[in-house]
Amino acid sequence: MAATATDSISAKIDCAQQQRNPPVAKKVKHEMEMFGDVRIDNYYWLRDDSRSNPEMLSYLEQENSYTDYVMSGTKHLEDEIYAEIRGRIKEDDISAPVRKGPYYYYKRTLEGKEYKTHCRRLAVNIGDVSSVDDVMPTGPDAPPEHVILDENLKAKEHKYYSIGAFKTSPNHKLVAYAEDTKGDEIYTIHVMDAETRLPVGEPLVSVVGYFEWVGDEALMYITRDEILRPYKVWLHKLGTNQSTDSCLYHEKDDMFFVDLVTSESKKYIFVGSESKTTKSIFYLDISKPEKGLMVLTPRLEGIDTSVSHRGNHFFIKKRSADTFNSELLACPLDDVNATVTLLPHRESVKIQHVTLFSDHLVVYEREDGLPRVIYYSLPPVGEPLHTLQGGRNVDFIDPVYSVEPVGSRFSSSILRFEYSSLRTPPSTYDYDMNTGVSVVKKIETVLGGFDASKYVTRREWAVAKDGTHVPMSIVYRKDLVKLDGTDPLYLYGYGSYEECIDPNFKSSRLSLLDRGFIYAIAHIRGGGEMGRKWYENGKYLQKKNTFTDFIDCAEYLIEKKYCSKEKLCINGGSAGGLLMGAVLNMRPDLFKAVVARVPFFDVVTTMLDPTIPLTTAEWEEWGDPRKEEYYFYMKSYSPLDNVKAQNYPAILITGGLNDPRVQYFEPAKFVAKLREMKTDDNVLLFKCEMGAGHFSKSGRFEKLQEDAFTYTFILKMLNMVPALG
Repeated sequence: MAATATDSISAKIDCAQQQRNPPVAKKVKHEMEMFGDVRIDNYYWLRDDSRSNPEMLSYLEQENSYTDYVMSGTKHLEDEIYAEIRGRIKEDDISAPVRKGPYYYYKRTLEGKEYKTHCRRLAVNIGDVSSVDDVMPTGPDAPPEHVILDENLKAKEHKYYSIGAFKTSPNHKLVAYAEDTKGDEIYTIHVMDAETRLPVGEPLVSVVGYFEWVGDEALMYITRDEILRPYKVWLHKLGTNQSTDSCLYHEKDDMFFVDLVTSESKKYIFVGSESKTTKSIFYLDISKPEKGLMVLTPRLEGIDTSVSHRGNHFFIKKRSADTFNSELLACPLDDVNATVTLLPHRESVKIQHVTLFSDHLVVYEREDGLPRVIYYSLPPVGEPLHTLQGGRNVDFIDPVYSVEPVGSRFSSSILRFEYSSLRTPPSTYDYDMNTGVSVVKKIETVLGGFDASKYVTRREWAVAKDGTHVPMSIVYRKDLVKLDGTDPLYLYGYGSYEECIDPNFKSSRLSLLDRGFIYAIAHIRGGGEMGRKWYENGKYLQKKNTFTDFIDCAEYLIEKKYCSKEKLCINGGSAGGLLMGAVLNMRPDLFKAVVARVPFFDVVTTMLDPTIPLTTAEWEEWGDPRKEEYYFYMKSYSPLDNVKAQNYPAILITGGLNDPRVQYFEPAKFVAKLREMKTDDNVLLFKCEMGAGHFSKSGRFEKLQEDAFTYTFILKMLNMVPALG
């Protein structure tokens, strides 16, 4: 439909003239009044929930055409960077195999193929191996590889293709997977025979991308309401029609959404009903699904819980106003109110995640902005639990780094995690908690002569205007960077939802570092790097701390001669795109170039509209502008409401037509208004993906092309494009 409408309109316009001049969106006055305050949005007409308005589609295509025209002179550099980025990838590769029962499961990528292949191989030793020396057999005598699902074959039928959850049944005979073919995050769950790959029953449609097996013959899944809020939990018995499925839970409060997860022990499924501040938990005994969901932690305002299971105890991570960084409790299965404190609350240490084993408990914590992993031995099942003592640390070497749990087996003593830093490629480790022996199971291969010793990582602390110390993670190539103020710097920020933007590795980033760039992450308030209070001091009526922290970080980097205003480029996406828009309006003089990806630009209008997906759940993040105090505070920083007649730096903005999280019309309206208002001649580009959503294109090489395009834009704005020939 989009192509037909666009083609018919394109035939009526002068394409060459369209490319030479920036598109001019028509103005249609649209007034919005609240608390006696009138806001005028001349580009409100660009909103079309059906995504089919020919005039709107034509405008987006004109913006894309103009972007192509402006960047056409640097296509050779974009191609060069793309070749560099792709050349660093070992295209034919496999992930670290995960042992599950009699099989090793892994994902394979093939040379030239965009998508992954899901595979398994039978283990030689059928018993449950618990050793860091557990290695999948290979070679001519090894059991053959079995391909369960080739995403490349499925993706041929679609412009966009993404797999959510991919899970085998407990007996390993069946596989269920969720697929999204538009980028709108509305999934379909397919079940198939793992060996024959033949479908089992009819697909489950219009569901979220995660689900859990309930034994070998049933699935638990979630559906969304009309505003795409996950709100109903269902039990589906294989071989029956979806219309006959049992609804286990219906969340009627539009501030809350539901999720589900299986315990590490595989004996319970936990269903969470959560808002941004409150979370209660129900549980299902997998061996007795007919009993339905039981309450484990009741809903209490401001109390957030997550739950694990081992033996005859539930383990509860609990956050409240008094225990804002969380405490860890345990209770008997038959008396959920008889809790004992295993790890008390600590003001300087945030408990981020807990992983249970049959004999151990692993806690992923944060202190001073850095993650750490501590493990404890547990008493035998049946013995009383008490406050944990004698925890042992897993040690890491880089000054700034990222560590995440992956695929450990409950019955094992082997902790598996992935480690990386700004100069260390992702590395999968198996760590034996009994012996302290650590074995590398997989290191992401980086081709092209990569040498980690050429790069330096640093941690710096900027001082915000209110005296708060804000951490930053920094990397650069030591033989290219002079640190005299003349180096180009690419600064990233996010600062929302208590998300921790840890300094991990990205091989495509080397194309900037190897051209003399410094790369930095500002760990600003609104994120979760420094604990719960760090988040709370960057939300609601303190949201502006997020923006001023970022500005203070930028000024610190200039003061310390990491760069100058003329060499400072910044980048953020989604809520980080809001950050970009806010600091653009506040300090446009501070930056040379800005990249805002799928940016949340129209805060007030969106938060006033409960029909827009996710709005109701977001009131506990940004505030509810139906209340006067929040309305005027949000209006004071909302990027679209604060565009004014002033000079702006060079700007690249991206969007996705099918994006359910940040609607495409937010960046589109901002660009149209900015073109009208700004007083400079600096480049302003808008690139809208017409067949993708929030996470842009789905293929791995397509994503590399986007990095190449973004880096080319930055280099072009800094006059760092080498001459042809």
